[in-house]
Amino acid sequence: MPSGPAVRAGAPVAHLRVQRVRPAYRQVADELRSQIMQGLLEPGARLPAEAELTRMFGVSRSTVREALRSLASQHLIETRRGVQGGSFVSAPDPTKLVEDVGSALGVLVATPQLRIGDLLEARLLLEPAAARLAAQRADEETVEALRAAATAPRDPRDPSGFVPHLDFHTTILMATGNLMFTMMGQPVSDVLRTKLDRAAVAREQWDEVDACHATIAEHIARGEAEQAEEAMRSHLLDLRELYEHPGTWRGRPRP
Repeated sequence: MPSGPAVRAGAPVAHLRVQRVRPAYRQVADELRSQIMQGLLEPGARLPAEAELTRMFGVSRSTVREALRSLASQHLIETRRGVQGGSFVSAPDPTKLVEDVGSALGVLVATPQLRIGDLLEARLLLEPAAARLAAQRADEETVEALRAAATAPRDPRDPSGFVPHLDFHTTILMATGNLMFTMMGQPVSDVLRTKLDRAAVAREQWDEVDACHATIAEHIARGEAEQAEEAMRSHLLDLRELYEHPGTWRGRPRP
């Protein structure tokens, strides 16, 4: 539907009335979403009451409620109860969006449409490029964060050090300075961590993982973009063996 004017009390009904092309609640949600993304409705702004939205859009109250639920599921609005309650615009939170993508991937990977191999392949394309960018862009503070992530002590409750391993990969994604790398890569890692048989991986294999991380971190610290990219690619190929054939490790020579 065509974009309408900013929602406000007394807005002309004719400009906002929905067209019966798609479900009405989607048209209402799309209009409100558009106004939020354009900044016409700023974070913290209170939306008109349901009765007022019903009048503005020329739809039923149930349609308005469904539209608001849709926006809430996308973390664009939040509903508060009480005398001062209502629906309020939220600032988009990348963390919540990443969690949502991870949850969706977790469901899909249990179906024939998406396989673990697909996630591993996507990771192999994404993270070497991230390591290259990190080497080109990381400042001193970021380099220290990478080194700390690469040498993080293991928790006795998790002798594999699996959580710090994931933190290292996430830190590299963040070190690119490009939010899209984190938003694409983090959900993949979140799903993969539930699919690895950690008990089948020997302690010395985890030690080799730690050594690979230290090597990658040093390439990035020295600004060696090509070497960082190749070291990450080699590392991920070895990790793929652990996911596909637990207990194996090719142990490629590190660049």
